[in-house]
Amino acid sequence: MDLGIKGKKALVCGASKGLGRGCAVSLAREGCEVTIVGRTKADIEAAAKEMQAMTGSKVTAVAVDITTPEGRAAALAACPNPDIVVTNAGGPPPGDFRKFSRDDWIKAIDGNMLTPIELIKATVDGMIARRFGRIVNITSSAVKAPIDFLALSNGARSGLTGFVAGLSRVTVKHNVTINNMLPGVFDTDRLRTNFEFNAKGRGMTAEALRNERIGQLPSGRFGDPSEFGDLCAYLCSAQAGYITGQNMLIDGGTYPGTF
Repeated sequence: MDLGIKGKKALVCGASKGLGRGCAVSLAREGCEVTIVGRTKADIEAAAKEMQAMTGSKVTAVAVDITTPEGRAAALAACPNPDIVVTNAGGPPPGDFRKFSRDDWIKAIDGNMLTPIELIKATVDGMIARRFGRIVNITSSAVKAPIDFLALSNGARSGLTGFVAGLSRVTVKHNVTINNMLPGVFDTDRLRTNFEFNAKGRGMTAEALRNERIGQLPSGRFGDPSEFGDLCAYLCSAQAGYITGQNMLIDGGTYPGTF
C-alpha cells in the first residue's frame, strides 16, 4: 500500500534506537524527509547515516535534549513546518514511589507530558493551515494497565493522554490527527534496564527474568521495533485521517481486557 506521505517532512524524537528509531525507519521507507532527534551526537548521527543508506530518503540528525526549550527550538529549526511529529522521550526510572522526590516527579512530567505538549503547540497550527498533519505520541501500555514500579511513567503519560483526548477532537476536522501508541514488551534498551532493576530485587539474573517474561507472553516473544514503526507509519498515512484521539495498544495480546 502506498501510504501517500512521500515527500512529507517528519520530526521523530528519541530516534537513535528503540521504538523511535523504528518509527523513523518506517517513515523514511515511505519516502518522508525525516529529521531524527537524540541526545548523544555520535549515536544520532550514526543512526541517520544508517537510515539514509537503508531507505534512500533524506535523514537529518539533530543532537539535542528535546525536553529543554533550547533543544526543541533547535529541532524545529532543523525541521521547520513538519507534517508529521512523533514525540518520544526516555521513560522515567522505575522504583518505589515512596523514594521519589518532588524533583523526580517534575522531571518525569516535564519529559513525558509537557515536552510532547510543547511540540504539539509549536506545530499543530501550521498543520491546520496546510490541512494535513499527523502527530503520534509514544507512551506506554501502562497508560491502560498501570504497572506499580513505573509510578512516574504512569502519572506523566496519563496526563498526556488526557490532554490529547480533548485536542484531537478539535483538530481532526482540519485533517490533523493526534494519536498515542502504547507499546507492550518490545526488545529495547529500556526493557533491558527494567529487567536489571527487577532481577536484583528477586535475587536472579536479568537473563533468567527475561526468559521468564517471554514465557508469560501470549505471543511467546518480545515485539520488534520495526513492527511498532510500521504501525506508526500507517497512523501518519493519508489513509488514516479518520483515526484520532486513539490509544493504539500494540502488545502481542498481553492486555487481558476486552476494552
